Amino acid sequence: MTGLVLEGGALRGLFSAGCLDVMIEHGIQFDGMIGVSAGAAFGCNYKSRQPGRVIRYNQRFAKDWRFCSLRSLLTTGDLFGAEFGYHYMPEKLDIFDAKAFEDNPMEFYVVCSDIDTGKPVYRKIMKGCYEAYEWIRASASMPVAARPVELEGYRLLDGGITDSIPLKFFEGIGYTRNIVIETQPRDYAKTPYRMFGLMKAALHRYPALVEAMRRRPQMYNAQKAYVRRQEADGMVLVLRPEEKLKIGHISHDPKEMMEAYQTGRNLATRRLAEIKKFVNGK
Repeated sequence: MTGLVLEGGALRGLFSAGCLDVMIEHGIQFDGMIGVSAGAAFGCNYKSRQPGRVIRYNQRFAKDWRFCSLRSLLTTGDLFGAEFGYHYMPEKLDIFDAKAFEDNPMEFYVVCSDIDTGKPVYRKIMKGCYEAYEWIRASASMPVAARPVELEGYRLLDGGITDSIPLKFFEGIGYTRNIVIETQPRDYAKTPYRMFGLMKAALHRYPALVEAMRRRPQMYNAQKAYVRRQEADGMVLVLRPEEKLKIGHISHDPKEMMEAYQTGRNLATRRLAEIKKFVNGK
């Protein structure tokens, strides 16, 4: 089966959105897809076949405090507004096509982190509904910048803490030919959190989560190395920025957003023939 694996990275995920939109526009289909954090929040639009939606709403609401702001963090507990960004906006302002999402047979998985065990939780989502959007929100809820999301007995935060690039998981459930979209350059290596001490203090009630965060650089770098090995063996095709993106985790600059998005579009366009050949198994 063919799969699509999406790394997170907050607004660096606009690079991934650019790649995805080119593939949607050229009718490229996969059997399944798995997204982490922004990879889940933006990637769901691949299943609903809505090219352009991700860059459109990010630019439109870039300076709306309800979407992402310190005011939102202080008043709601979430830097990225939970109710506005994951429910009101997609239901009222820039409609997420839940019917198209459900009609597309492609399997869609998200990765979250269980804050009580420090382990990843994988959830298959095939319905466009309130609970589904909450799973996506949980996958993208960064520690300290968001409240834990409670679902089905779990307390959840950002999936990138425990499985940043879930290629091994996807291979393990039968997806043997995968395109991986990363949001960092090929040789990027993650280093320990600069403010780990403060984060540890803020999250002291969740020791398993803190330990997962301490181990994250080692886990992430090992995953990057594994992707490179699979790439060298021809088992995966990787789309990644050729150099570090200028955009950070957070941006309120529509031009900066468009640059990251267009970087993804340009790369996918240049490699389109290669992508089609890989997906078709030729």
